[in-house]
Amino acid sequence: MVSLDDVPAHLKTLFDPATCTRKGLCPVTHIRKQDHDPLESHSLYFEIHGKGPEKVLFIMGMNTPCFSWSPQVDHFGKSPKYTVLVFDNRGVGNSDSPRGPYSTSQMAEDVVVLLDFVGWKEERSVHLVGCSLGGMISQELAYKIPERFISLSLAVTTPGGTRPFTNFPSWEALKLLYKVTVEPDLEKRIPYILSMGFPAKWLEEKVEGDPDGRTNREVQTELYKRRMAVTRKQTPGGALSQMLAALTHYVSCERLHHISRSIPKVFIVTGDEDMMVSTKHSDRIKDCMPEAEFYRFKGTGHGVHAQYVRQFNELLEKTWEDGKSRLENSKQ
Repeated sequence: MVSLDDVPAHLKTLFDPATCTRKGLCPVTHIRKQDHDPLESHSLYFEIHGKGPEKVLFIMGMNTPCFSWSPQVDHFGKSPKYTVLVFDNRGVGNSDSPRGPYSTSQMAEDVVVLLDFVGWKEERSVHLVGCSLGGMISQELAYKIPERFISLSLAVTTPGGTRPFTNFPSWEALKLLYKVTVEPDLEKRIPYILSMGFPAKWLEEKVEGDPDGRTNREVQTELYKRRMAVTRKQTPGGALSQMLAALTHYVSCERLHHISRSIPKVFIVTGDEDMMVSTKHSDRIKDCMPEAEFYRFKGTGHGVHAQYVRQFNELLEKTWEDGKSRLENSKQ
């Protein structure tokens, strides 16, 4: 058991300490032949929030720390119904950056170790939510240990493909990624990051109910500044290796269908203005998962979980309730 006191002081958090019940570093060791050093070790930073009976695992996307799940951790971590587990993937945030390249299968193996480490081993005990690269990792994870999950939610993600460039974002997104990469000033990167995640029209709209009359762009800019203030700088190797994991990801239609048959409830959600992962990829997942529920947000970009927080959270809760109901019905 890792207590709160075991976390190194330099590893800061953005989450509410009042809801945190456990956090720390999960040691992950992967043996692979690599130059003269065959032992490649790393640790995953994780936090658990809430004390409810229902367990939820959130997996975030490419080159993004778990702090991006703040709208979900803040909401579900305060609920008496849920216990929420979030973590930084290898190569980003407070987790280590072992030498790459990475694969989504390797990153899924990391999560198996983490689940075992925190004691989430029971059958049909966890709701799994993955966004973007996190959705790709979730596909591999759900294929490896489907028996542990009650539900699987795949947000703005792709099954990948065997053809070159299948997983590449749009040309506009590639240009923005280049600007983010070459810009040395962290705060000056924010406009490019926001353009990759949200439609321009939505960014300029006023936030409903905001006492200061701010726009979504202003609010999101402040949120990103706070996140950058507590997030460790990503290494170039970690960033590149995560990108390679996303670009090389592929789960066949047969494997996806196996997953949808093996987990009580599968939910697929996407936006219709996503420049990072085209909505057509979610359509492909749905074609291979006929049992799954599908929802497409209108006027929504890649950051669907942050653009429409209330609606996204409500859809997740409905998915979890449906998963529990189907599980109970299957026992009768």
